[in-house]
Amino acid sequence: MRTLQFRAALLALLVNGAALAAEPPATEPLAAEQFTVQSLPSKSPHWVYVVDEAFFNEIDARVRLFDGDSYRHLGQIDAGFNPGVIQSPDGTNTVVATTYYARGGHGERTDVVEFTDNATLAIAGEIVLPPKRVQILPTYFNLGYSSDSRFIYVAYVTPAASFGVLDPAARKVLAEIDTAGCVLVIPSGPNRVSSLCDNGRLLTVTLDEHGQEASRALSEALFDPDADPLFVQGVPDSAGYAFLSFLGQVHEVDFSGPQPSIRPPWSLVSASERGHWRPGGMQVAAINRTLGRLYVSMHRGGEGSHKDGGTEIWVFDLKTHQRLARWPIPKSPVGAVIALQVSQDRAPLLFAAGDHSAVAVFDALSGRLRHVDSNLGQSPWFFLNP
Repeated sequence: MRTLQFRAALLALLVNGAALAAEPPATEPLAAEQFTVQSLPSKSPHWVYVVDEAFFNEIDARVRLFDGDSYRHLGQIDAGFNPGVIQSPDGTNTVVATTYYARGGHGERTDVVEFTDNATLAIAGEIVLPPKRVQILPTYFNLGYSSDSRFIYVAYVTPAASFGVLDPAARKVLAEIDTAGCVLVIPSGPNRVSSLCDNGRLLTVTLDEHGQEASRALSEALFDPDADPLFVQGVPDSAGYAFLSFLGQVHEVDFSGPQPSIRPPWSLVSASERGHWRPGGMQVAAINRTLGRLYVSMHRGGEGSHKDGGTEIWVFDLKTHQRLARWPIPKSPVGAVIALQVSQDRAPLLFAAGDHSAVAVFDALSGRLRHVDSNLGQSPWFFLNP
């Protein structure tokens, strides 16, 4: 009898103890989270806008803002399908020309130019385009601003080549200008747009105050497309753009006048290096306009290797055309360099995107590797001018 009573008491104790143990301790309820939007700090010359897209990310590209001093990711801008991206001349907006499909990769197509406030990275407006925006890897010339910010130009291909003229203040399309097979938009001054032609010349269209064509003219030959084609990713310099050829010729074009002025070309390579060392990648060069230095992604290769990334970065003085340095690129973790950008101050940083989906930060004076970031996207290939 006593044994049964003892067992009953023990069972009651165990049950009551288990119940007490299962009962959670009293806690204060969690406070509701409040979402806020913070403005970015004052812009640094060492911020860079990284366009993360291309083959792994075609319908969901992003523009990532990265600080080259703190190595922090400061934010991102959604950029849709194969975007073109520029900064407004006053630096207040990032402008993205992109395409959206109603079902992700298919369905009804909408082409649009979107304005993002650079202080908050919030959408500040848009202009809907006709469905003919050029869908190519980013260059400086997919879209562009007039120097006075009155017009935005967007390259069209349907496959006929033309460009749209937009009014960013009124948020509307003003005109479409046929370019007779010449492609892309290279703005100059308040009302001129040049395009690259398949015969190696530049077509320049001058607009009236309403954004309509007033006149057009063809330049002298810029390059021979059969003997030595150009990379279309021209690099901004002090008076216009420098274009590099597949064999390493530098073609500088002054766009400050009514018509482009083409300077005599000069070579990145010696006679013995020609045809063996070549520029390569997607965004093959960058210029620090303050110091007058040109940085080029170079590799050993032959005909057809122009998309191969660089194993070295070569540095040139733009006035003397002399090579100042050759910096080998570490294979790990950077890989071959396929895009370059440099800050515009006197203590510049050089940013390099490698084919290992890494972004490397170099001291642009010494070539010292300062940092490698492998978390800036699946394919961070292209940089916007900071």
